[in-house]
Order: sequence, then structure tokens, then C-alpha cells
Amino acid sequence: MHNEKTALRSRLLAERRAMSPDRRAAAAAALAGHAAGLADPGGTVAAYVSVGGEPGTGPLLDALAARGVRVLLPVLLADNDLDWAAYDGPGGLAPAGRGLLEPTGPRLGPEAVCGAGLVLLPGLAVDRGGLRLGRGGGSYDRVLARLAAAGARPRLAVLLYEHELLETVPAEPHDRPVDAVVTPSGLHRLGGQQTWGPARA
Repeated sequence: MHNEKTALRSRLLAERRAMSPDRRAAAAAALAGHAAGLADPGGTVAAYVSVGGEPGTGPLLDALAARGVRVLLPVLLADNDLDWAAYDGPGGLAPAGRGLLEPTGPRLGPEAVCGAGLVLLPGLAVDRGGLRLGRGGGSYDRVLARLAAAGARPRLAVLLYEHELLETVPAEPHDRPVDAVVTPSGLHRLGGQQTWGPARA
């Protein structure tokens, strides 16, 4: 299982690195148009700042803020868990470890994510059953476990490129499924999810 995940991660990361800047920019703009509409004005969304070849979230963060959405961004802790702070525009982000950009505002605590109505997760791939392949650091596995332990049931969506929505991904017993994937072409509901708008899958 470990070797299978490692090989798939390596392939997907190589494909991301090979993408042209123009293709990445176009994907980021399309994702912003689709994903921002999933959030209710006045609500809270837990999102993240994309790095490297990840589907870009810069336009999305600003689109969410423009809709009157409160956006929480992660702050990586020493043990790989995540704290959270509010997004206050691009000027409120500062370089952190591992090439990350993190919000500079007051830390709200790891439990703050439990107040979000929508959680946008990074990932390398998701399968049709909603199982997500992350980078292997475990930070978002902790987030999903924290949500479950608190009885919180936000909508869970992963931002991906089109080819990263797969038929199956290697899974382990502790893996928790997500509800949807957002790609540049639109929203893809997963695992029988029926609570969002028209599926594009």
C-alpha cells in the first residue's frame, strides 16, 4: 500500500511540475469561479494557500472574501497539526517553513475549523468514492478526525486538475471520504452526495 501511494504521488507531482504557467493561471481562475459559489455569504470557509504546482487558490481566496465569506487559513504547527487564522488579503500573508505562505493574524486554535460550513482540502487525487490522496504529511487527516470527533459536518471538497479525479486511489482504513471535487470544469459530487448544485461529473 505504501509503495503504491508513493508511486502515485510521484507521478502526479511530476505531472503538476510539467504544467505551463498559462495553464496553471487559467485553472486557478476557473476554480475560483466554481468554488467561490459553494460558499454562503456570511459563512465561514476553511481554505488554504496553494504552493508549487497545486491548483492555484489566490483568485479563489479573493473571490470568497468579495462574497462576504470569512476565510480561515491554516498555520502549520511543529507537530504537523494545523492552527487557523483569518485571511486578511494577500498583504496579510507571510513566508513560513516548507515554502508555505501563512496568515499573520491572531491564531484561533486548531478547533476553529469546526466552525466552518465548507472545508477546502488540498490533495493530489480523489477517487469516485471520495477517498483522497494527500501528500502524506497527515495534517489534513488530523483535521478530518477533529471534525468527526466534534460532530461537525461541514461540506468537504478537494481542488484538483481534471486528470486527478481517478476511478480509485490506494486507501487505508483511517481514510475519511470527501463530498466533492472542484476542477476547472466544475463541481463533481462523490459517493452519493446530493446536497450541492448540479453535478458536472
